Amino acid sequence: MQKDKEKNNIAYIDAANLHNGIGSLGWKLDYARFRVWLSEKYSAKAAYLFIGLVPKYKDLYTHLQEAGFTLIFKETIYDGDGNIKGNCDADLVLQVTRDYYENKFNRAIIVASDGDYSSLVKFLREKGKMWAILSPANTRKCSILLKRTEAPIIYLNDKRSILEKRGP
Repeated sequence: MQKDKEKNNIAYIDAANLHNGIGSLGWKLDYARFRVWLSEKYSAKAAYLFIGLVPKYKDLYTHLQEAGFTLIFKETIYDGDGNIKGNCDADLVLQVTRDYYENKFNRAIIVASDGDYSSLVKFLREKGKMWAILSPANTRKCSILLKRTEAPIIYLNDKRSILEKRGP
């Protein structure tokens, strides 16, 4: 029975944080391989990818869905410099909280390096529902606020050999 519960895990992914963090480390993530790894390593039955909705990236969205991610879109705006802004932090926190109260997962996996998630991580730890933080940043760039939660942190750069996109 416990073994079945261990398979009821969900990964909550801040897409911009993941993309920018991996990019700053000088490599590209193979999203299909990442989704399989989340399933095999963390028994993630679902992987929610919180991402800004920009029509010109529809092919990317299709690719991510085909790789097994559930996309949760955030409406985007442009800042004064013309940069796209689609901050998904609050949406991710709300989804995790909703899923917790509806008892939809056994343990959560948070994919981000942003200290804004530290309160969420503390809450999940208190409730015995936190598995790990998967940080797309290196140890220096991962928020000290996340480190202070004492939740396990796995640095994706350490998994580069199995998660890196190969070829074009």
